[in-house]
Amino acid sequence: MTLFPSLGRFGVPLVASLILAGCGDAGGGARGGGAQGANPPPLVEVITVQSQAVPNIVELPGRIQAVRLAEVRARVDGIVERRLYQEGTDVAAGDPLFRIDPRDMTAQSDQARAALRRAEAARLNARQIVSRFGPLVSDKSVSAMEYDQAQANLRQAEASVDDARATLARTQLQLGYTLVRAPIAGRVGSAQVTEGALVSAGSATLMTTVDQLSPVYAVFTQSSAAVLDLLDAQRTGTVDVPALSQIEVKLILANGREYGPTGRLDFAAQTVDPSTGSQTLRAVFPNDARLLLPGQFVRGRI
Repeated sequence: MTLFPSLGRFGVPLVASLILAGCGDAGGGARGGGAQGANPPPLVEVITVQSQAVPNIVELPGRIQAVRLAEVRARVDGIVERRLYQEGTDVAAGDPLFRIDPRDMTAQSDQARAALRRAEAARLNARQIVSRFGPLVSDKSVSAMEYDQAQANLRQAEASVDDARATLARTQLQLGYTLVRAPIAGRVGSAQVTEGALVSAGSATLMTTVDQLSPVYAVFTQSSAAVLDLLDAQRTGTVDVPALSQIEVKLILANGREYGPTGRLDFAAQTVDPSTGSQTLRAVFPNDARLLLPGQFVRGRI
């Protein structure tokens, strides 16, 4: 007797396949359940929450400025004979930078010296006249009017000597200006005049500039409201705000690198820019390596 008469000759293999598939699912389910039970527990990261001080850092854009900038200008009229320095080098205060033709000023100085000798001779003569007239007044050989006139002439001669001496000192001073010297120590810039150029004291011809580059200033702008909050907190003591000179500043250069030495704030402007509503803050930085140059863009972390 056939159990599945309707399956025909294909029924037996089909039934066998279904039975084997069912057995395989049961075995696989058992194996899967065992593997799931053996999975390790998930990893958990634990962080301990605690309070700590967080620095209040404000980053501001700024520019580098020289601490001192001197414009070297002509103080006498004349022709530039020679440039006496190497452009872009460091100079000390008083180092010669240019030589202006001194011949005209030398002649004026000699003329003033001769005028001084002439005034001294006139004074000597007036003094001798007063000395001679003094004893003669008592015996009426010289009138009192003549004696008074002699004394007046002496006083005028003495004034002429003082005037001639001052003129000589001025011409010698002008002669000294023909050797143009550095007014401050620093790095001297490019020459604005060349040999043969005519310079004038009246127009104050610019010859070169000298920048003091160590230390240097970094100048920033900050909202006036933020500056007021800082000053109020400092005055009332509600927040532990150090004095202005104790606030440290770090510089970030234009290439993103941090400048090594740390600076400190030394100035806060007492006026507000009406167009931007900001105040100027300034920090001073050492610059022994001359890495910071005037006009350079930086970012300050205050």
